[in-house]
Amino acid sequence: MIVFDQVSVTYADTPSPTLKDVSLQIPEGELCLVVGPTGSGKSTLLKCINGLVPHFTGGTLAGQVVVGGRSTRSHHPRDLVDVVGYVGQDPAAGFVSDSVEDEIAYGMESLSIAPATMRKRVEETLDLLGLADARHRPVATLSGGQQQRVAIGSVLTTHPRILVLDEPTSALDPQAAEEVLATMQRLVHDLGLTVVLAEHRLERVVQYADQMLLVPGDGSPVTLGTPAEVMRESPLAPPVVELGRAAGWSPLPLSVRDARRRVAGLREALAGSAAPTHSGDPAHQVLASTAGLVVSYGGAPAVRDVTLQVAAGEIVAVMGRNGSGKSTLFKAFVGLVKPSGGSVTAGGLTPGRSRPSQVISAVGLVPQNPSDILYADSVADECAQADSDADVAPGTAATLLKTLAPGVPLNCHPGDLSEGQRLILALCVVMAAAPPLLLLDEPTRGLDYGAKRRLVRVLERLARTGHGVALATHDVELVAEVATRVVVMADGEVVANGPTADIVVSSPAFAPQVAKILAPDPWLTVTDITAALASQAAS
Repeated sequence: MIVFDQVSVTYADTPSPTLKDVSLQIPEGELCLVVGPTGSGKSTLLKCINGLVPHFTGGTLAGQVVVGGRSTRSHHPRDLVDVVGYVGQDPAAGFVSDSVEDEIAYGMESLSIAPATMRKRVEETLDLLGLADARHRPVATLSGGQQQRVAIGSVLTTHPRILVLDEPTSALDPQAAEEVLATMQRLVHDLGLTVVLAEHRLERVVQYADQMLLVPGDGSPVTLGTPAEVMRESPLAPPVVELGRAAGWSPLPLSVRDARRRVAGLREALAGSAAPTHSGDPAHQVLASTAGLVVSYGGAPAVRDVTLQVAAGEIVAVMGRNGSGKSTLFKAFVGLVKPSGGSVTAGGLTPGRSRPSQVISAVGLVPQNPSDILYADSVADECAQADSDADVAPGTAATLLKTLAPGVPLNCHPGDLSEGQRLILALCVVMAAAPPLLLLDEPTRGLDYGAKRRLVRVLERLARTGHGVALATHDVELVAEVATRVVVMADGEVVANGPTADIVVSSPAFAPQVAKILAPDPWLTVTDITAALASQAAS
């Protein structure tokens, strides 16, 4: 179904090919998971499948890509739309209609599908992706996760033979991600669809994959094999695999179910150890707070009666399904939305009534879409402007960037970076000022496990030096690693607020893989388990 024959892709002003001598075959009716470090070329490989490379993205393509018997050299993306459906990392960038229903129908209109068939497919897709209640809403008012589901739906309605997805669950809450992945599995098993998807959150998808394609990004050849084969050597692995390595299991487990069947010996080994607790100091200075906060859009409340505090020295994770009010709460902290009721303060200021320069000195926000705060023509210019705006030593932002994402070229335009690299650049732009309170909205979108570990170290250092950090995230593994407290929101309200272990261990939706495997014991991360095993071995 998909054939790469000695494919190399080289972009202008890059010292080496992004992809080099890639040869592989993906048969019909399989789900192929593409993995690799941030910026390794996964998105480029996916764009080769529907002809975006080289027809729209530039660069030089050597070799040949054939999909469904058609060469992408002689067929443009428009000539492949009946064969390949593609959803990129930024779904909003591809929207052409105002409402959810119209956007989902647009692809079928382009193919001149009969109106009766269109109506039927729209209804099926709305139900399949849980979007029926949002059918008449403007796409611009949807949360990031809802927008991603709309983008997937607009492609599914054209009934392509190949579905290509670039990080389809990165903005989805755990429940929505499971629904989308279950849908992908049904399309593969029941309809014979070929699905190729790139994903950094391997804990969500590796157990569904028939094949795994590792794109190392360091010039070494790509590796294609079963998940079990690739995971044996892959430097990128989900917590369940890392746990299997730490426990010495063979073969390595790929799912929570696999691990739970073999966990008895590990439980015995950990019986004499206590799971560590990660908690902030509630006596520290309160950096931001809300009291009975209400924020409404068009008369409909998005945040309802929220009373919350974030103190220096703590890292607070705000979790909840898509559309629960997390991003709106963060926007209220920096004055991007005005309260309909109650109050919000940050650094002693009322954000909506204070000058932007004052607010920025008290609280920094990294938005869900990093491009919203990137304006310069090069990475170097972005870093230099961040240093100037923050009145810090030249090179501060660039040093942060080198720490979090080694190898990002400073002469590159931000728009040419991968989604994960753009996010890290935005993080560095905001963190250069080291604001007392740092707000991060979905900070691990597009980040591989190594980049997340580096981010965790930076956030922990900020907390140790008296800063406060709040994360709006669906990444339960990040929460387990770094959060001292978890706030769960639903329908605009706070429904849970407490220490991380107390909240996530008992939650079927927000528990990390280690907690699911070792429940009811309050272990959260492989790091903690490895340290406990090492301590016991040394004693």
